[in-house]
Amino acid sequence: MQTNTPTQESWVLEIRNMTQRFGGLTAVSDFNVRLGSNAMAGLIGPNGAGKTTVFNLVSGFYQATEGEIFICGKSTAGLKPHKVTALGVARTFQNIRLWNQMTVLDNIRVAQHGKLEYGFFKAILRSRDYFECEERIEHEARELLKIFELEKYMEEYPTNLPYGLQRKLEIVRALSEKPKLLLLDEPAAGLNSADVQELIRLIQWIHKTFDVTIWLIEHHMDVVMELCDDIKVIDFGQTIAEGSAEHVRNHPAVISAYLGDDNI
Repeated sequence: MQTNTPTQESWVLEIRNMTQRFGGLTAVSDFNVRLGSNAMAGLIGPNGAGKTTVFNLVSGFYQATEGEIFICGKSTAGLKPHKVTALGVARTFQNIRLWNQMTVLDNIRVAQHGKLEYGFFKAILRSRDYFECEERIEHEARELLKIFELEKYMEEYPTNLPYGLQRKLEIVRALSEKPKLLLLDEPAAGLNSADVQELIRLIQWIHKTFDVTIWLIEHHMDVVMELCDDIKVIDFGQTIAEGSAEHVRNHPAVISAYLGDDNI
């Protein structure tokens, strides 16, 4: 899963020999990935393979037992999730995590808290910097919702939206952070077939329109095969295959992991 660019700084994401243990359980073992600018890659594997653990490590929710993670050449070692976000990482979750007591607009606005250009005292004093920053955030949030055809839901609460729109809103909220790396954890989970097709078109459009590298976990194989140029497959934390969609689709180890040796 590489491009032809040789320098470390050119990789949006580089993972070197990453291992994660929880007590006596090795969830991820000797994991390596390099993703270049504007890449579209997939991470797949059976349930419990360690996929979400990988995303949790990249986004700073866990610290790796061994190995290194770099975002645009900068190590994430010891960084809390908000510091990793500041390096240019945004993500969605398998189970939608929207702020349901806030409006759709406020869900987008509050995601900008890491980019505030004023401090505590300027907020208390309602300084010029405070008002200018808040106005800019409001404008950018409204524009983003307009681009994604969600502007008519600005004052709604997320729980009042159809499930497919909640998924879309979560992706928009992640994009509002202007990430260099967007992690999508099972974005098609819970969607019907029509919504899945709409999601595929949405991700393709995002990839063409925004300067962002996308790495996704997905159990819908048609989503992965249609979207991803490179796919990495793990099982019990071990990498068992990687390469193009066609290569992965026909790889014996992948077929065995998903179907079992008796069904090959």
